[in-house]
This record gives sequence, structure tokens and C-alpha cells, in this order.
Amino acid sequence: MGLTRSATGPGAAAPPVRPTEGSGPVVALAGNPNVGKSTLFNALTGLRQHTGNWPGKTVEVAQGQCLRGSRSYTLVDLPGTYSLLAHSAEEEVSRDFLCFGGAQGAVVVCDATCLERNLNLVLQTLELEPRTLVCVNLLDEAARKHIQVDLPALSAHLGVPVAGISAGREEGLEELLDDLDALLTAPEPPRPRPVRYPPAVEFAAASLRPLLEPRLQGKLDPRWTALRLLEGDPTLPPSLARQLGWDPRTDHPLQEALTHAREQLAHSGVDDLGGALAASLVQAAHEAAAAALPQGSAPSGGERLDRLLTSRATGVPAMLLLLAAVLWLTIEGANYPSQLLSTGLFWVQDRLTDLFLWLGAPEWLHGALVLGVYRVLAWVISVMLPPMAIFFPLFTLLEDFGYLPRVAFLLDHAFQKAKACGKQALTMCMGFGCNAAGVVGCRIIDSPRERLIAILTNSFVPCNGRFPTLIALIAMFFVGTSGGWWQGLASTLLLTAVILLGVVMTFAVSRLLSGTLLKGLPSAYALELPPYRKPRVGQVLVRSVLDRTLFVLGRAVAVAAPAGLVIWLCANVTVGGTSILNWCTGFLDPLGQIIGLDGTILMAFLLGFPANEIVIPIILMSYLSTGTIQDTASLDALRELLVANGWTWLTALCTMLFSLFHWPCSTTCLTIARETRSVRWTLLSVALPAGLGMGLCFLVASAVRLLGLA
Repeated sequence: MGLTRSATGPGAAAPPVRPTEGSGPVVALAGNPNVGKSTLFNALTGLRQHTGNWPGKTVEVAQGQCLRGSRSYTLVDLPGTYSLLAHSAEEEVSRDFLCFGGAQGAVVVCDATCLERNLNLVLQTLELEPRTLVCVNLLDEAARKHIQVDLPALSAHLGVPVAGISAGREEGLEELLDDLDALLTAPEPPRPRPVRYPPAVEFAAASLRPLLEPRLQGKLDPRWTALRLLEGDPTLPPSLARQLGWDPRTDHPLQEALTHAREQLAHSGVDDLGGALAASLVQAAHEAAAAALPQGSAPSGGERLDRLLTSRATGVPAMLLLLAAVLWLTIEGANYPSQLLSTGLFWVQDRLTDLFLWLGAPEWLHGALVLGVYRVLAWVISVMLPPMAIFFPLFTLLEDFGYLPRVAFLLDHAFQKAKACGKQALTMCMGFGCNAAGVVGCRIIDSPRERLIAILTNSFVPCNGRFPTLIALIAMFFVGTSGGWWQGLASTLLLTAVILLGVVMTFAVSRLLSGTLLKGLPSAYALELPPYRKPRVGQVLVRSVLDRTLFVLGRAVAVAAPAGLVIWLCANVTVGGTSILNWCTGFLDPLGQIIGLDGTILMAFLLGFPANEIVIPIILMSYLSTGTIQDTASLDALRELLVANGWTWLTALCTMLFSLFHWPCSTTCLTIARETRSVRWTLLSVALPAGLGMGLCFLVASAVRLLGLA
């Protein structure tokens, strides 16, 4: 058994598969996202790959060998897609593979709990590949919802074999392989029931057949090709030129025939050909589902929950309550382990100091390596690890439950108003854990324009690294530090309000970009609301800790170590009797005072570029002039120190605003540079939040001072 992957982007042709000797026929595995296609692929090939409970995860072609007894197949797991009309990179890859990838047959996986929606892709696949087996998956979930699928009736209606399975339990796989073997070895392919389009459309397609048959060389169905060319699919001609050496765009007789056929369609009243084709497919899918589902057999589970979570009246409050609950659990749960971790790591620092003294190492070396590099690393780990270890599993549980697509559904209208893509809601949610992860997640957005908008605005929501600063300032200056339950609740509500400000600014800046630098209309996309599923707690914990928590922490540690050395050097190298750090804070102080901060705070954010967690410790180090990052015994002691250095509630408020809106951390900037491959867009991603943060701080500070409130 083996697996090969080939990433395929927009405009790229799906590579033909050339199986090795004895590997058997090539079979394409297609299906909507979240129907269990990858689970079936894993079960048949013995391979494992990451799957998630929200659409858009699979964006590459995976190939594996299925070896069962005397059977041998080369299975190709195509990207999850809703259609083959090539409105997205996934659709184009799947279509091109079915057209030119060398498959001898196809298996289309459907979800038994929402069969009608899945049959749209089945009907489109049958137009390209008659040797298609329809695989109705999740029969176990359908049975729990009292849904009965009449598989023989569906097979009779479609004219192709239909197999029923439960891939997660590996039930029905042998019967599926029996049906697949019979399908591929039959001397003649099945004759699927064709989708009937309006008579004028059928006539127009038939008029092009004599021109297309000799040009297609028997490799594509002339009727299907005629419909796509009449519709004006811009992605098909380049694929035909690459694969067949024939470009319809330069074929003058064909272009004249297309122009004439479109004129005849217009005269017949078919002004929207795409709409007419889609309506016919929907009607055909409805008729097929009606043949397979007895009267009254309709999905019911989760409908009441969906009415609660997706309606505007109750969905938005429920979303805010869930956000507040996740934040409260993160805040309350992280305090004690963070203290334990800090105590342990700083005990190790003391032992390292003893070791350097025993070795007789020079003081500067001890300062640079222990008080600089190690102390910053200890701060980052103790402050960052506990909340991440709580937030990421909670976030992943919501993803596995199927809630994140509901968030995208709720926020889709707002993003459409901002002329951005509704999928940005998903990437924004990812940014709460780590903005770098959110930037990478923007790959699920097909439009390059909308993907750039999502990348440039992802840092407008606070990542895990900014939570400690925000929480500490809220507790010290706006709620109190006695530790009562009501103060934890008040801190959570204020932090939720701060996050909502970031979300609102995401909408506003997205609208600004879409009307200026990145003009365009929002693209349409299909968003599946998958069935609710019981989260796999064990798998979630492993995946969130290994794939997210430790991965993000590792990147933060990698940049925090050299940052610790730089910070120590700035604090300990003097010029004219004054440290470089004090020179810099003095230089920045006039600007800081104008926007409600001071030079020390601005310098702390600059030195905190590698990791936002170290902003407060750098402020303490500068105020105390100790030359190394400092800790305090309590928030009360920290508040006294800040007040002694001129802090007021206005300073705390402006610091919170600037923490919410300032340049992304170094890891996020590097990720943006890698994703955009542009220095210009990377610099803009830094300038946008920094400019907004300074502007907001200036307006707030000026208004409060004019009113004499501070």
C-alpha cells in the first residue's frame, strides 16, 4: 500500500494516474465535503489522513492502493466538492481528473441523511463517467434518524449500481467492492438516466455535436462538452487545450456555431442558461431522492437545534454566549496551571544560575543566556501554554460537533455586506487561537481578492498571545483583583466586548479594502451545514495538543529565544551611561503621550514583536531598570507599580486598544509573506492594524482629555 499526493491549484490540470503493474484499474473517489469520503478511502487503503467536521478540508489529490483478496484498485481521493461546474479550485480539479485523469470508473459517496443534496454531484458525474457506482454512506446515522433509503429503487431510477455502507464501522465494504468489480468488468458500461434539460437547450447542444465529436477524439461526451461551452465555462477551454491540443477559443467554426446557438436560446426565452441547467439538475435530484426515500422518511435530528443556532433572533446571542463560555473557561482554567508552570520554570532558572556560578562563567554570559534567552522562554511558555491547552481543545470540540459552519452561516450576511467571502468567518475563528493559523486557513477561500482581504484583516481579532495582557489590564483597572466569581464573570464580559470590537473592525476594514485596493463583488459559495455529531473527545485532545497547541508553541519559542537575547542586550548595553532601551523609550515618549500611552509601552510592543506574551514583562523591566524581564507577586503589586509610573484608567484603556490593534507578531508576518509571496501585502498587513490602533488611541485619549475625565 502507498500514498502519493499532488497539490493542485486553480488552473492546474489534474495529473493522469499511471498505476504500476498489477495495481488494478484507476477509480476516482468523489463526493461532497463531510460525507465520509476520506473515511472510506482510509478504510479501503489502510492509510490515514486528517479529517474534520467542516467543509473544505481536502484540497489535494490523494492516491492509494486498495488490496482485498484478489482485488486490486488504484483509488484516487478527489477534493470534496458540491458540483463539477468549476466555480472553485476543488471543482476544477475534480472535473479535470474525471475528464482526463485516466480513471476507468468512479465511486460517488453520498450522505444517507441528506441524500437529495448529494445527488446533484452524482448526476453531474454520470454525465462524464457512466461506469459510476453510487455509494450511500452513513446508513447507521440515517437509521438513528429513522431515515430508510431504498437502494434498489435508487439504482433502478439512476440506471447505475448503488451500494449502502457505514464507512466509520467498515460495514458493507465487501459488498461495495463486489459491485465495483462487476461494474468495471462488465463488457458494456451502464446507460444512466440522462438529466433532461429544456428542449431549446437540448436542441442547442445537439446542433454542436457534429463539430465536437471529431475534435474530442472520443475522450469526452459531446453533449456534456457542448453544454459547458454554451454556458461559457472559462476553465474548460484551457484544460481542453492542455489535454487534447485543441483550443475551442481559436476554433472559428465552433465559435460561430456557439454564437448562433446562444442567439437561438435567447430567442427561445432561455436568457440564463446556467440557471436553467442548475434548475434541471435540482429537479432531477429531487425525483431521484423521491424514488429512494419513502414518504415521511425525512431527516429530523438536529433541526430544532439548527433553528436555535442559525436564526438571527437566537443564533447570534447563542454564538456570543458560547464565545463568552469558552473565554471564561480559558481564563479561569489557565490561572492555576500557569502559576505552577511559572514556579517550576523559574526554579529551573535558579538552578541554571547556580550552574553558571559553579562553572565560574562570566556575568555577561549568564545574563545573556539565562536572564535573557531562558527567562523570556520561561515567560512565553508559562503564560502561553495553559490557555492554549484549554482554548484549542474547546475550539476543536466545537469544530468536531459541527458548530463552526453555523458560525459562518450567521456571519455570511455581514461579510457579504462587506463584499468579502463568508468563509472568512471560519478563518477569523481560527485567528482567536493563533493568527498565523488563521492566515494559513485562508486557503479555503477560492477568490484571490477575498483571500487577501481575509489575510490582511485576520490579526484584527486577538490571538491567544494577546489574551494575558488584555485580561490583566481588565482585572487591574476595570474589575478588581479580589478574585470573586462575579469578577471572573465581569472580566469575561469585558473581554468579549473587546473581541466584538475586533470583529466589527474586521467587517469595516474588509469593506474598506473591497472598495479601494481590492475592488470586486463577493463570490458565491456553497456552505454545507453538516449533521451534528458527537465529538470524538480522545481524538480531539490528541489533535488539538499535537497539531495546534504544541505546533503554535514551538513556533513562538523559536522566535522568543533570539528575542530574549535582543531584549537583554537593549536593557544592558549602555551608550553615554544610558541603556539602549532607555534611549529608545525616551525617543518614543512624545508619540506615546499623544496617543494615551508612553514611550515605555510603545517600546514594549516593538520588542514584543516575536511574541505578544512578553509585552507586560518588558514594561516592568523598563520601569524597574533591572536589565531583565521581571515578574511581580500579584496583580495588585503590578497595578501599584504601573500607577507609580503615571498609569491611569485611560492609559490602561489605550493599551488595551493598542494590544487589540497593532502589528501582527513575527510568526504571523512570516506566514503572511509565505502565503501572499509579496513584500507589499506583508507590509500592508502590518500598517493596517498599527495605523488603526494609533488612530483609535489618539481619538479616545483626545476625547477623554477634552472632557476632563482623566
